[in-house]
Amino acid sequence: MTPLDPGLYLVATPIGNARDITLRALDILASADVIAAEDTRTARKLLSIHGIAIDKRPLIPYHDHSGPDGRAGLMKLLSEDLSVALVSEAGTPLIADPGYALAREAGAAGHMVTSAPGASAVPTALSLSGLPTDRFLFAGFPPSAKSSRRTWLIDLLEIPATLILYESPRRINDTLADLCELGASERQVALCRELTKKFEEVRRGTLAELRRSVEVGAPKGEIVLVVDRGREEVSKEAMEEALRKALETMRVKDAASTVAEAFGLPKRQVYQAALEIGKGQ
Repeated sequence: MTPLDPGLYLVATPIGNARDITLRALDILASADVIAAEDTRTARKLLSIHGIAIDKRPLIPYHDHSGPDGRAGLMKLLSEDLSVALVSEAGTPLIADPGYALAREAGAAGHMVTSAPGASAVPTALSLSGLPTDRFLFAGFPPSAKSSRRTWLIDLLEIPATLILYESPRRINDTLADLCELGASERQVALCRELTKKFEEVRRGTLAELRRSVEVGAPKGEIVLVVDRGREEVSKEAMEEALRKALETMRVKDAASTVAEAFGLPKRQVYQAALEIGKGQ
């Protein structure tokens, strides 16, 4: 084992497949003086799979209910110049998981804080969704109360970006229903569940189609919902003007692809328009 510098290490762990962990993460977990885990049972299992011994090192629970007292205990260990590795039950610490207050306080106190990046359900779902990736917003879990959830969704639907939500199987029907009733029924969406696990599934379609799909066959497991941004009607003139500008510096194929993505239009349609413009030049 290589000794680690004192400080807080935010270590991403697999969201499903145990092999989705980086070599650096394994090195940190093998060498850290202390491991703080959202779920110590899950952490022990992961360490066992990869042949990492706990030995006499502390394995300390740190989760949403740890509060100031739990944070104070870890801050004391950091003040003793120890290396502390923080792991979520799955994925990247702080991303809809515990750790924000601890990382902020540790940094403010002058301790070294670093991240060993890796698995996260957010980029995994986004890459599988088939939806635009140039601008996206991760919004976390919607509120459970209907009125609060609808207000929350109304604000989100105004944002010109692909939206990424976490949701439970128990509430996915309600969230999809609210999205449809708020005027987003024709937006494209991807419902991703059990990512990187044996029963991984991605359902794609409009929100209205996915709502019907969920009513027929309720999904199980952890769900990530990826929702396309709203689209304004684009005039033919605006599209052609954008194509002419793009064609000044790009090939036809690249110009068509760029304009199609910018306006949310079918690539074939824009490509045909680009060919017509090219003929006339």
